[in-house]
Amino acid sequence: MEKLSILPSVLSPASAQADRIVSLTSYFIVAAAIVLAIVIGSLVYVVIRFRAKPGDKEPAQFTGNKVIEGFMIGVPTLLVVVFMYLTLDTMADVLPPEEDTRPDVVITGHRYWWEAAYPGTEAIVANEIHLPVGRRLLLHINAADVIHDWWVPALGAKMDAIPGRTNHLWVTITKPGVYDGACSEFCGTQHAWMRIKVVAQSEADFRQWVARKEKAANPVLSASAQAGAAFFSRQPCGSCHRIRGTAANGAVGPDLTHFASRKTMLAGLMENNPDNLRQWLTDPQHVKPGALMPRFSYPKDSINVLVAYLSALK
Repeated sequence: MEKLSILPSVLSPASAQADRIVSLTSYFIVAAAIVLAIVIGSLVYVVIRFRAKPGDKEPAQFTGNKVIEGFMIGVPTLLVVVFMYLTLDTMADVLPPEEDTRPDVVITGHRYWWEAAYPGTEAIVANEIHLPVGRRLLLHINAADVIHDWWVPALGAKMDAIPGRTNHLWVTITKPGVYDGACSEFCGTQHAWMRIKVVAQSEADFRQWVARKEKAANPVLSASAQAGAAFFSRQPCGSCHRIRGTAANGAVGPDLTHFASRKTMLAGLMENNPDNLRQWLTDPQHVKPGALMPRFSYPKDSINVLVAYLSALK
């Protein structure tokens, strides 16, 4: 069973790497709070202790207090050194070298959706990405078009997705759940609706999920869905989308093999249901302006059978 989605927050860590980042952040907050308290306390003391009284002349000036000067220079310098060490130590733990290890998942940013491929399997998914709990995972992050940025706050560091370059990210998820994230590098019109949903589950559940995603599309189709399958194959849909087990083998748009199993569509913009899918296929630019899906002037009956077909791809 999937747990309820957890609001994205860097202060609710769900991975070993995020724990280290939150710990470092906590040290910064505590140190900053102490410095702030000292500054405010000193200010209040000076205002009260040396406030002007009737008949007072210009107060005497004091210079050359080596104790105060040493404190003012030494403490900030010590804080800089300590936090530099803590930061470098955290960076080394959160983002160690790749070590020539084969990635567990390859994440590719597209305008405006995310693709995840699982090396060694045929599983390819869009936006709703499953990962196992309790295992140190290596993610390869890249982009198909412009610069994006993968960030799931509860799982740790963010990482740029850059065309022509592969970056890497380690993550060891400690808690099952559904964790939300988003592209955090402006990438175009629909940047705000390039959401991420990571489903963290037990190793056994994850393996079962991968096994289901590896299977080709072989749904039991109603007459309407069969008409939709035939319509899909006659149109240029397959030049952009892939449905394993059919002639559709495109790589531009999301893989649709198990489209109906996704809870959301359009990278989290809408719930995945027939009504929303019908709206999308009728006028994509009205639903998500700037998306790369072109508008086809299909008759209403053709869109209905296409919706019936795609809604059967579980």
